[in-house]
Amino acid sequence: MHSFFTRVIAVFEIAGGLYGLVRQVDHLLGSRMSGLDAVATVLGVLLFGFILVAGILLASNDGRGTQMSIWAQFLQAPLLATSFFSYALSAGAFANLSMTIQRSPRLGFDWAIAEHGWLFTLGGPSAAHVGINLLAVVSWLILRFGR
Repeated sequence: MHSFFTRVIAVFEIAGGLYGLVRQVDHLLGSRMSGLDAVATVLGVLLFGFILVAGILLASNDGRGTQMSIWAQFLQAPLLATSFFSYALSAGAFANLSMTIQRSPRLGFDWAIAEHGWLFTLGGPSAAHVGINLLAVVSWLILRFGR
């Protein structure tokens, strides 16, 4: 069973990493940007490239692929959006459970398959959101403890 789940994780990492890498390179080459936007885009290129390589190594049953994929899933787990800093990363799929922090806190759930997402910026919404990518956490657990 572990082998099946590992292959599924590898497929999502390869597909999401490639799609995210292509989109970030397109954004980098196709628009004028400076400052933090340029840094965030270059960081996105590096992260999606890392996720793509992790997925390829995981699919080829390379030991480094498991370690890299553990880190790739770890980086996709947190969601944070505050008025001064925002961070989110997803490659391949996500299942996000989040909470809006305001006077009356609100829970939210969102999911998608065959996608990529990258948010790294100063600033964000007036009502803070914190959450976790449940799919990344489950994938991390499978890779970390599914020996």
